[in-house]
Amino acid sequence: MADDESGEGARGGGAGGGRGDANEGRGATDAGRGRAGADAGKGRGGADAAKGGAGRLSPWARFKHTPFFPATVIVLLISAGAGLFAGSYTFAFANPTPRNIPTAIVTADHDSTMRNQFLTGMEKALNASLKLHPYPSYAKARWSLEEQRVFAILRARDRGVELDVASAAGATVAQVLRQAGGKVGRASGVPVTVRDLKPLQPGDPRGLAVFYISLAATIIGFLGAIQLSVNAAALNPAERIGFNVAYAVLGAFSIAAIVDWGLKALRLPFAESWAILALTMFTSGLVFSMFNVLFGRWALLPTWGVMVILGNPSSGGAVSWPLLPSLLGTIGRWLPPGASVNAQHTAIYFPHHQHPFPFLVLGSWCVVSAVVFWTWRHRHPGGRPPRATPTRC
Repeated sequence: MADDESGEGARGGGAGGGRGDANEGRGATDAGRGRAGADAGKGRGGADAAKGGAGRLSPWARFKHTPFFPATVIVLLISAGAGLFAGSYTFAFANPTPRNIPTAIVTADHDSTMRNQFLTGMEKALNASLKLHPYPSYAKARWSLEEQRVFAILRARDRGVELDVASAAGATVAQVLRQAGGKVGRASGVPVTVRDLKPLQPGDPRGLAVFYISLAATIIGFLGAIQLSVNAAALNPAERIGFNVAYAVLGAFSIAAIVDWGLKALRLPFAESWAILALTMFTSGLVFSMFNVLFGRWALLPTWGVMVILGNPSSGGAVSWPLLPSLLGTIGRWLPPGASVNAQHTAIYFPHHQHPFPFLVLGSWCVVSAVVFWTWRHRHPGGRPPRATPTRC
């Protein structure tokens, strides 16, 4: 009996303990539900607070965080760029006006009366834009023309005057001088003989081919750098410069070969013209690379401004410097497009009178751009992460 009673007690105690554990479990569950509800309430409260904060932002602040903001900025920049592009070329090319034409005058002439009479008429016709440089002999004046220090030579000859021009030095300047000389001679009764000492090649009668090949080298130069930045972003800075050299050399060869061998528009001193075009393309690519580390994704804007909007109209390729607005005529030769045109003109038409100045300009832009790019190469948008160095066990 005692054993039965003790067993029943044990069973009763076990049941009581089980009911106690169940009650504790239900209590823990209820507590967990309470904490979860509190957390959910806090979450809803945080979301409501966030919504309230967003609602308190101004319309402009909300607009800046939408994809429409950068799209609007691009629309405005492209619109302004289109106007500047058209305006710069129209300003430079639409109405070329004589402003300062260096002209050699031979002072050893015995009969200077007709020459002076003709000069007076020319200055009136050209609005006093002739800048006279006296030379004691025709040979020295001709040397100055070969050096492209003057654009024309004026001397008395056979009871009249002789006006020598050089279309290769500036086709538009030679055209202006020929037209004005004929009109002034007829009006003043002075016989005038006009000679072109440096005519343009038959395949380029307007003298624009040099401008076109320099323009191609300039634009393709920085477009190549853009493509390397976008489609070969894994290149390290040194590798990017190496590929810049590669496409500059091959692209310049392609330009020179097509214009000379293919179209036969210009008979080029091939090696020299190839080198000038390659240097131009390399410089243009480095200029974009420089702006790329300085301005990031907006690098095309200053590159386009320097090279295309400002550099090409002032290069002297389409309109010679004496006919450009004074500011463009002054700064054009200090920019890469102007230096390229200057070097090409001299290489093609004045091969024995090449000047170091355009090469110094191109070289200076190269060096400055390369130094800036290499100094801030850590901002170069690309490259590969360094390889992990294996550790020895």
